[in-house]
Amino acid sequence: MKALFIGQSYIDLTFLADEIPKGDDKTVARRYAVSFGGNAVTAAFCCAKLGVAPDLIASVADDWLGRMFIDMASKYGISVHHRKVAESSLSLIMPKGGQRAIVRCRDDNFRHPFPVLNLAGCRALHVDGHLPDAAIHYAKICADAGILTSLDGGGLRSNTHELLQFIGVAVVAERLCEQMRLTPGEMLIYLKSRGCKVGAVTMGAKGMIWYDEGRRERFLPSLDVPEDRVIDTNGAGDIFHGAYVYSYLGDADSPWERHFKFARAASAHAIQYLGNEASLPTLAQTNEAQARFAERRPELAVLGLARA
Repeated sequence: MKALFIGQSYIDLTFLADEIPKGDDKTVARRYAVSFGGNAVTAAFCCAKLGVAPDLIASVADDWLGRMFIDMASKYGISVHHRKVAESSLSLIMPKGGQRAIVRCRDDNFRHPFPVLNLAGCRALHVDGHLPDAAIHYAKICADAGILTSLDGGGLRSNTHELLQFIGVAVVAERLCEQMRLTPGEMLIYLKSRGCKVGAVTMGAKGMIWYDEGRRERFLPSLDVPEDRVIDTNGAGDIFHGAYVYSYLGDADSPWERHFKFARAASAHAIQYLGNEASLPTLAQTNEAQARFAERRPELAVLGLARA
C-alpha cells in the first residue's frame, strides 16, 4: 500500500441542460456523463490516473450501482475495502455558468465497522471527513507514524475539529469558512491553532490563500482558463487533492508550493471536461495545462483575504 484514501462513494450523473423542469414539464439534456463520485473517492481516482493507484475505504452496496463502482475502481487498479451499506449513493449534478447544482442521495448507515488494514508501506492518508470513525482512527495512526495526513475540508462534518489535530495538510473550501463563520484569513489562523503544518483555503477561480511549512501566509492565483473552455467545475477540487497527494508521493522533499502548483494544473485541465472520469488528467495533460495557461491576475480584494 502506497497511500490510503477514505470517503463516501457515489455514482455521479452529470448533465448539461438549460433548466430543471417543473411540474409535468420535460426537457432533454444536451450532454451527460456517468462516473464515480465523492470527494476522497474522486481524489483517489485522480491519484491512480496520474500513476499511483491507492487503497480506498469507501461505502459499497451490493446493488447494480455498487457493482458499477467496483468495476470502475478495478479499471484504475484501486483496491477497494468495502464499508457495507444497503444502497449505493447517487449524485445528480447540473453544471452551469461556472457553478454546479447538486442533489445527493446518500446512504451512510453503515452495517459493519470499518475494515482494519495493514498500513505497511503507506506514505500518505487522505480523508474528507466522511466515514468519521475510520477517518479519526487512521489519521491518528498515520500521524503517530509520521505518515502524511491530508484533509479535504469541503464542508463541516461532525468530527472536523477533532480530526484536524491529526492532520498535517488541511486544504479547505470557502464553504467551510462560511459554515464556521470565519473569513478565509481567520480560517488559516484556526488551522494553525489545530496544529496543521500546511493549511489552505481554496476559492475557485479566485485562487487559494495558504500558509507554507514555515507558517508564512501565501497566495496562489488560479490558472486563467478561458470561460468558453470551462464546462464542469464539479470535482475540480477533488482532483486538486488527488494531484497534490500524487506529487508528494513522487517527491516528499519538494516544497508544498510545487505540489500545489502541480495540483492547480490538474484542476485547470479538469474543468474543461464533463464528468469526473473525463476530467481526470494524465501526467502529460497536467504538464500541458501548466504550460498553456498563465496565472490569473488576482483581484485586489482577494490579496487582502489572508489578513482579513
